[in-house]
Amino acid sequence: MTPFAKKVYRVVLSIPLGQVRTYKWVAQKAGRPGAWRAVGTILNKNPFPVIIPCHRVIKSNNISGGYVFGKKRKKELLGLEGRIKECLANRK
Repeated sequence: MTPFAKKVYRVVLSIPLGQVRTYKWVAQKAGRPGAWRAVGTILNKNPFPVIIPCHRVIKSNNISGGYVFGKKRKKELLGLEGRIKECLANRK
C-alpha cells in the first residue's frame, strides 16, 4: 500500500457517520488536491470496506459513484447511517 493510499484511508475514516464528502475533498485532505481520480482508484481497492467507510465518498456533482458492493448498497448504507444519526440525536 502506498503512503498516499494510507493517507486516503485515514481521511475517509475521519468522515462522520451519516455524512458524505467528495473524492475531491478527500484528495485535498490527503495532500494531493488534483488526485481525485487516484482517490477513486484507491477506494475501489479498499481492503476493508466495512471498516473504512468508502461508501461516504461521492462525486462532486452529488452522484453516488461506485462502491464495491454496488451503488444500491451504497445508497442503503448512507440511508441507514442517516437514520442512526437521527436516532442518536433524538436520545439527547
